Amino acid sequence: MCGLEQPTEESAVVFRDPLWTAQTVPGYDVPRWFVLRARRHAERITGLDDTEAATFGRRARDLVAAVTEATGAPATYPVVFGENHPHFHALITARGADVPADRRSGDLFELRPEAADPAAATLVPTVREAYTRLTASGTTAGA
Repeated sequence: MCGLEQPTEESAVVFRDPLWTAQTVPGYDVPRWFVLRARRHAERITGLDDTEAATFGRRARDLVAAVTEATGAPATYPVVFGENHPHFHALITARGADVPADRRSGDLFELRPEAADPAAATLVPTVREAYTRLTASGTTAGA
């Protein structure tokens, strides 16, 4: 995750601000999956400084809203594990209606090996537009 701070293909980036980046990530490039990550190295949520902690919820909420709107998914999950990549990040996964019942909720992650598709970044412009519009209008503020 830290290596992602190096120059990133802009086509993979939904948004980037001084504290957070939302993007598609190689290895997790499943359609409708995005990573929201701290730009500074911080391990676990307890490693966030006060400003990062204060802004994380809003960034996650707004990204979930944008991904949900752009994909039309009936469910969008923000998930934080942190075991495999010790850099604070959240995986935002939209679960489409096409996902079978036995692959929903936590079992959604079992789709990664079979559903990975480097072309997944094609959703980035649509999610970027939704994110920009929703955050500019304040639409997600009451969501």
